[in-house]
Amino acid sequence: MPQVSMKVNGTERSGEIEGRTLLVEFLREGLKLTGTHVGCDTSQCGACVVHVNGKAVKACTMFAAEAEGAEVTTIEGIAGKDGTLSAVQQAFRDYHGLQCGFCTPGMVMSATALLEENPKPTESEVRHYLEGNLCRCTGYQNIVKAVMAASGQEVAPVAAE
Repeated sequence: MPQVSMKVNGTERSGEIEGRTLLVEFLREGLKLTGTHVGCDTSQCGACVVHVNGKAVKACTMFAAEAEGAEVTTIEGIAGKDGTLSAVQQAFRDYHGLQCGFCTPGMVMSATALLEENPKPTESEVRHYLEGNLCRCTGYQNIVKAVMAASGQEVAPVAAE
């Protein structure tokens, strides 16, 4: 079987793969990085978003072999080495940008990519950028608030329940 090698979350990783192995399968099954979720298998939901060479990619749309030599960052790789949450992760926590949590890794990875491209997006730009990520719990309002807060912009606090 062919081998694939890539840097995942800053560490060189490799493994044997079949030619049809998707990147999401290699990450989850080969490397046991299960934070990247498989939601639809058709690139519709965005639960599998990772960064490949700094770009947000739906890992169910890419063969693992296509990531040969690439730098891949998963949800497990965006917190600090000491476990400190990234600004986006912390904002999702603070603004309740998750409900069941299934979409959260993909949302966080997409939001992180957005803020790298556009550090101060408008609410409309956040909503447009996240169109490729689906939340089945309809938690979009707090997700948008979380992304805006992570960008350092003023956001109304989430009402206590």
